[in-house]
Amino acid sequence: MSVPAHDHADHAGHDHKPGGGHAHAPANFGTAFGVGVSLNLGFVAIEATYGFLANSVALIADAGHNFSDVLGLIVAWAASILARRKPSQRYTYGLRSSSILAALINAVLLLVAVGAIAFEAVRRFSEPSPVAGWTVIIVASIGIVINGATALLFMRGGKGDLNIRGAFLHMAADAGVSAGVVLGGFAILATGWLWIDPLISLLVVVVIVIGAWSLLRDATTMTLHAVPPGIDPQAVRLFLSSQPGVVELHDLHIWAMSTTETALTCHLVMPDGSPGDSFLAELADALRARFSIPHATIQVETVREGGCALAPDHVV
Repeated sequence: MSVPAHDHADHAGHDHKPGGGHAHAPANFGTAFGVGVSLNLGFVAIEATYGFLANSVALIADAGHNFSDVLGLIVAWAASILARRKPSQRYTYGLRSSSILAALINAVLLLVAVGAIAFEAVRRFSEPSPVAGWTVIIVASIGIVINGATALLFMRGGKGDLNIRGAFLHMAADAGVSAGVVLGGFAILATGWLWIDPLISLLVVVVIVIGAWSLLRDATTMTLHAVPPGIDPQAVRLFLSSQPGVVELHDLHIWAMSTTETALTCHLVMPDGSPGDSFLAELADALRARFSIPHATIQVETVREGGCALAPDHVV
């Protein structure tokens, strides 16, 4: 789009300081990801195998749940690596957005997988089969230990990195689901009720669907450049509009560059001209601190709203 013929200040505020919100997993978490993925992949194979041998849909469903979270770990790991890739002439933001694409694919695959598990569980209600209760208990107990240990690997970094926090929460939830399967195994041994096994598998499916649907929703909105959850666009608009010397604000855009980074661009109309680079740098720092927006690009104009072709709200 051509730039309208009116006076623009010849500079823009662009926050790109080291550590200015580029939320990457620290390099030392690469080992945690590697150990976590290896342990959980091995356990998924064991749990799925014994699920078939024990004729337990609950164990198979839990294996599916664990595999979904292994995918989540891999996505978080890949995102932390790709986020450190330098921008190129073609990919000017680097490969940060690949984490959004991976999350979207992950969510779709999860929903397809749980459909198959739910179908088998419903079939088991009408055609119950004997279940090896002790096998279910032992294998699921191993899952509690492995998932709990993996969660501990990510506990330390959960406060500073959303990817790490997500990995921790996934693994902690897995430990809880495995505990439910253990209780189900004891219930089958105590009562002999075979419908308990498919019932537990359906409960596991519900847990997976809730997580997968949330992931699908967030990934879809991110691919459509929606304002990320947790950021109030009206609060951001009010904050920018209230800056000294600002009489108008337009062309405000807030979107996710990746699953951990948010970007902002806007035009500030300041008839007296820009106060200088220090004002723009301080404004970018404030956006990072107040709203967790680390990548802000701000253009200053000296003509009121009617002079900019991008001023109307319906123009992008």
